[in-house]
Amino acid sequence: MTTTDSASTASNEQLVNGHDDRSATQELLDALGTTISPELLMQALTHRSFSHEHPGTLNYERLEFLGDAVLELVSTETLFTAHPDMNEGQLAKMRAKAVSEESLAAIAREKLHVSPYILLGNGESESGGAQKDSILCDIVEALIGATFVEHGIDGAREVVHRLIDDTLAEVATEGPALDWKTSLTVKAHSMGLSDPEYRMSVEGPEYALRFTARAVLPDTGELLGKGTGTSKRKAQLAAARVAWKTLDKRDKQ
Repeated sequence: MTTTDSASTASNEQLVNGHDDRSATQELLDALGTTISPELLMQALTHRSFSHEHPGTLNYERLEFLGDAVLELVSTETLFTAHPDMNEGQLAKMRAKAVSEESLAAIAREKLHVSPYILLGNGESESGGAQKDSILCDIVEALIGATFVEHGIDGAREVVHRLIDDTLAEVATEGPALDWKTSLTVKAHSMGLSDPEYRMSVEGPEYALRFTARAVLPDTGELLGKGTGTSKRKAQLAAARVAWKTLDKRDKQ
């Protein structure tokens, strides 16, 4: 069952509405560790492209808005309690990394295996929407929002902890990886170098753009690191990671 053809989409819609064998969606609910009514679950899994093609169908955007706020609250209180020795800036960087698009998309793929259940319009489905980080991130937040609607803050808090606690623990150990771009700038300054610049290029069709960033020292044009990604930000972070390691190795020589 996938979202890449109309038969599968119809099957998904039936499952989410409770008109068919619910064992498949029950696996998703088991992964979340909660219950959500079929109608609310369908809304949480429905992209705006699907609702555009099926007038009257609610999409996940309102639930995503709610879930984003719940996720930020629970992750903030968790970090605040777990790290009494850290200042605001350190806590903010850890939270940003833990609830980033990349991190939430990984949760959607590896913990929830949610891609087959996402309801997409034909165009979005054909362009691989069920595998896009941005949509997977939105879905996680929408499912958290749906849990809040159904079970209140206590029920939503349990789901957030189930999904993100190990990520919160991991980011506390990442050091420079919490913010590669800032870490690169700090490293360059400590070595008496100017701020690195990012020179960008992009290629590919509009629905699948691939960005390339090159982190260079502006004074000399020296290439410190190169990275690619599905967005400008991701490419720059990838380049900054390589560049930081380049300078760190040089600094230790």
